[in-house]
Amino acid sequence: MRANSVVPRDRDDCFILATERLALEDSVKSTHLKLGLLLSCMMLAACSQEKVANRGFSLPSGDIENGRMVFLEYQCLQCHVLQGTEFSDDEWRLTEGDGIAVELGGATTKLQTYGDLVTSIINPSHRIAKGYPVDQVTENGESKMAYYNQVMTVEELIDLVTFLRSKYEFKSYPETIYPYYVYPG
Repeated sequence: MRANSVVPRDRDDCFILATERLALEDSVKSTHLKLGLLLSCMMLAACSQEKVANRGFSLPSGDIENGRMVFLEYQCLQCHVLQGTEFSDDEWRLTEGDGIAVELGGATTKLQTYGDLVTSIINPSHRIAKGYPVDQVTENGESKMAYYNQVMTVEELIDLVTFLRSKYEFKSYPETIYPYYVYPG
């Protein structure tokens, strides 16, 4: 017998103890039910938020030809080459610069989303281009790319992103075929 147990002395005590125990069990069951319901609601809310997050970031449709003009007007060729276009040659470079030409466009295994491109333009230090010497694409830990937030209109941004997106070609990774192994048995 447990030390904190109460021994009923008569039928009324037995009834009171049984009622208290049932109330305690109901309270525990109720708490478990409430916790289960709360967790279910949280999981459902997380699922619906995931769907919203997967929709991505999007602005209205832009004009590819206007985006091409924005690309030239803002002298993006100072530091970039655009694969798959006439802008992929060095002859389009406006200055010799520091010899770095960060590549844009072309075939890639990493999908460049609308949000990725917008972020790269309005916050170039968010993600520094990989595959280039750090000291040639950054200065004091910040991207050397100019900030256009004060001069570029939203319409120009939309057109530029539309133009750039049209220059990327997504390539999936080649399928890896594993040989069938037979283990001696």
